[in-house]
Amino acid sequence: MFSLEGKVIVVTGATGILGGAFIEAIANAGAVVGVLGRNEQVANERVEKINAAGGKAVALIADILDEKQLYVAANTMVDLYGKIDGLVNAAGGNMPEAVVQPGDDLFSLNMEGLQKVMNLNLFGTLLPTQIFGAIMAKSPKASIVNISSVSATTALTRVLGYSLAKSAIDAYTRWFAVELAARYGDQIRMNAIAPGFFLTEQNRTLLTNPDGTLTARATKIMDNTPHKRFGSPSELNGALIWLLSDASTFVSGTITNVDGGFLAFSGV
Repeated sequence: MFSLEGKVIVVTGATGILGGAFIEAIANAGAVVGVLGRNEQVANERVEKINAAGGKAVALIADILDEKQLYVAANTMVDLYGKIDGLVNAAGGNMPEAVVQPGDDLFSLNMEGLQKVMNLNLFGTLLPTQIFGAIMAKSPKASIVNISSVSATTALTRVLGYSLAKSAIDAYTRWFAVELAARYGDQIRMNAIAPGFFLTEQNRTLLTNPDGTLTARATKIMDNTPHKRFGSPSELNGALIWLLSDASTFVSGTITNVDGGFLAFSGV
């Protein structure tokens, strides 16, 4: 049920930390994986590693906000394999311009920075879905997985732009899943995964000190995470493979939390 054998799946943001874990898990589950990202060197290295281990991977060098580049990537997969069965919208992240520091004036927010983060996360999910999804709609069983965040449903200080974008992704996931079902039945589904706190290059300086100890912010996170630790990227793989596979054919429009209990805990 959880096999991806015979499927062709594209992962955006595949040159990042979480994306790197995703592509290995997808390849190990038997699918051909399209490794889509802007960093050509990292994409090629990851493709070589998967292929050397007996998997099948293709490097797709593209910016998720560039429609022309996305069309080229989509056509490459169709030319090689004739179809696309899955899409993981893993590209995204935060930017310093969209962070609100404790001493900042709430009525002088950096609108340009907020828009950049909204574009990266929200439209960086919508655009690939438009282009790859049109091909996936021809597959007998297709699945799209978006990446949400715990910040979409609970207020986290500082990360306003990121929270806005991820809240919008939750709304988009539910809305688009319903519309897909109205037009295609259970042929193509959309769901999302909401990770808790995972150490990445983007948040490492926010959560750890140069000596590796936790910052004050990270300590608060640990206090409110029942598992009392950060997640490992590989711990997202179970939910990902489930949502991409035929094991979840009656699952659509959901947001699955993988957060060590963070959202379940009241702090008391």
